[in-house]
Amino acid sequence: MSNTPLKSGLYGKPDRTLVSIPKDARQCSPLFPQSADIAECPDSSLDHFAVAAPAGTQERRFVLAHALRALTPEGQLFAVAGKKKGGQRLKADLELLGCSNIRVDSKKHQKIASCSPPSDLSQIHAVIEENGPQLNEELNLWTQPGIFSWNRPDPGSILLMEHLPEFSGRGADLGCGLGLLSYEVLKSDSVTEMTLIDIDRRAIEMAHRNVSDDRITFLWENARHGPKDISELDFIVMNPPFHDAGEEDHGLGKAFMERAATMLKKGGVCWMVANRHLPYERTINEVFSSFTPKADSHGFKVIEAIK
Repeated sequence: MSNTPLKSGLYGKPDRTLVSIPKDARQCSPLFPQSADIAECPDSSLDHFAVAAPAGTQERRFVLAHALRALTPEGQLFAVAGKKKGGQRLKADLELLGCSNIRVDSKKHQKIASCSPPSDLSQIHAVIEENGPQLNEELNLWTQPGIFSWNRPDPGSILLMEHLPEFSGRGADLGCGLGLLSYEVLKSDSVTEMTLIDIDRRAIEMAHRNVSDDRITFLWENARHGPKDISELDFIVMNPPFHDAGEEDHGLGKAFMERAATMLKKGGVCWMVANRHLPYERTINEVFSSFTPKADSHGFKVIEAIK
């Protein structure tokens, strides 16, 4: 038996008790800053690909298609998903992509599907084309399945945009998504610099297409922890997330508020929107000197906080 390490890909964080993940596996998820891009993995180059399959149908099929495309003819795909988060559809997705001899197991409320790539990759390429980056002509925005609010403007962001003041100086958009908030902010000629930050590489790439301005810097980073070298900002705008892997997590929004406070100068302002039920006011009161509710509509609230 050869001792040569497998050439392996990894997407997300599949449960290691359910699927073997070789030590040489390279992370290819866009939600891990500095990871590889699954779309840039060379054809037929990998022996093994372990995938934590996304819950969204279009995103899941796109990822599975790229993983299969990157495998050698004898390579093995292992895809894991919660039964209620796409797992029940894994076999049908792989059949749609042309795979046969698919093995499906169940354990720990997860479905584990494994197979080799099909000899005919035509359907795989069709799915990649259909679910990759695309111009939404109705929104006039570049987008991609899997990005937050990828196919419709988020109503919270719309409410925030309707109430934003005219900013000036240096600012940032934490969790910028497709760049809607920044597009609105940059209408002011008094804004001198704008940093767009998102943990999703796809969002950064689409925002780069959607918001073209010499005043912008794009950062693919986790806004909860960084960047630590940005400070003394005049303003921040944000629509912080409150779901992690499909589960509500109030800690995400709180971390965004704490990071925003460290990035602002004294007297700097943070304008944010959140679902009305989220208990963020206590954290805002702890990290900012004052805050003022600015709008409350359709289940969302807009808040201005001053450092």
